[in-house]
Amino acid sequence: MIQSDHRLAILLHEGIQGDRGKTGLALLRYTESPVVAVIDRQSPGASLADLTGITSSAPVVASVTEALAYQPDVLVLGTAPTGGALPQEWRQEIKQALAAGLSIANGLHTRLASDPDFQPLLPNQWIWDMRQEPPNLPIGTGKARSLTCLRVLTVGTDMAIGKMSTSLQLHQASLRRGMRSKFVATGQTGMMIAGDGVALDAVRVDFASGAVEQIVMRYGNDYDILQIEGQGSLLNPSSTATLPLIRGSQPTHLILVHRAGQTHLSRIPEIPIPPLPEVVQLYEAVATAGGAFAPVPVVAIALNTHRLDEAAARAAIAHVEAETNLPCTDPVRFGADTLLQAIL
Repeated sequence: MIQSDHRLAILLHEGIQGDRGKTGLALLRYTESPVVAVIDRQSPGASLADLTGITSSAPVVASVTEALAYQPDVLVLGTAPTGGALPQEWRQEIKQALAAGLSIANGLHTRLASDPDFQPLLPNQWIWDMRQEPPNLPIGTGKARSLTCLRVLTVGTDMAIGKMSTSLQLHQASLRRGMRSKFVATGQTGMMIAGDGVALDAVRVDFASGAVEQIVMRYGNDYDILQIEGQGSLLNPSSTATLPLIRGSQPTHLILVHRAGQTHLSRIPEIPIPPLPEVVQLYEAVATAGGAFAPVPVVAIALNTHRLDEAAARAAIAHVEAETNLPCTDPVRFGADTLLQAIL
């Protein structure tokens, strides 16, 4: 629903300096649409580059009312509050945006298009509630094996460590090489960036692999390489998305994503992360399923070094390469060419 010519205002209350702004910050980094304003009542007047390291000239303002001066077309809800529910205090700001003629891109679990408070304010614009199960989903059948394109799935040692960013960086690197590349979004943030996809966490588990298979089959014959956004982790008991992604996409290559120095799950610290060579073996064994499917190698490691300075980042990358005997880089910091070369 978001097109490249849409002018975006991103609602990021407490998201720039807090821990809930993943959606909005990723959109700032990767969207092809112009971002004309960022709304954050904590940081009005601040520099996005200084706060986030993301190159953007968009002003930070305190309210939707102030953002309207920059003539946006779409208000994007760019944070992820606990539970994915709409904060009550945002309702008035959404009403203001709709009354001013803006459309709404909503990645929360709360559905807005059917809300009686908002429906009367929708004469021409739209509300995109992207966390919805697509209609008429099939169950998975493994037929993505028939595709001739490369299918690269990012998998992780934990949740929220950079799988989407790795897939997007690989997409950009593939385009620079002249490849016909498609980023396949499987979460709400990726869908805002790509303009379509499937919100896997809104799909009933019986149909999850079918939902992935459906979108992979939709694009597989038209592209050389699909960069499939990973979700969750086989190591995390909170995650149910990784296995349907493996089965539905039938990947040809896996990229393992890890945060430098992380030894335990971030939200369940009593669960350790095994040594990376053992995690590589786990993912390859699950993907192959004892020979039911073709072998799928983990060909490289994407290392999230955001919390390190450059010297420490390069040392961490060298350590992982020595530990796993696989190519490794931080694709956001240093580009994804090393990962793409390992795939090709």
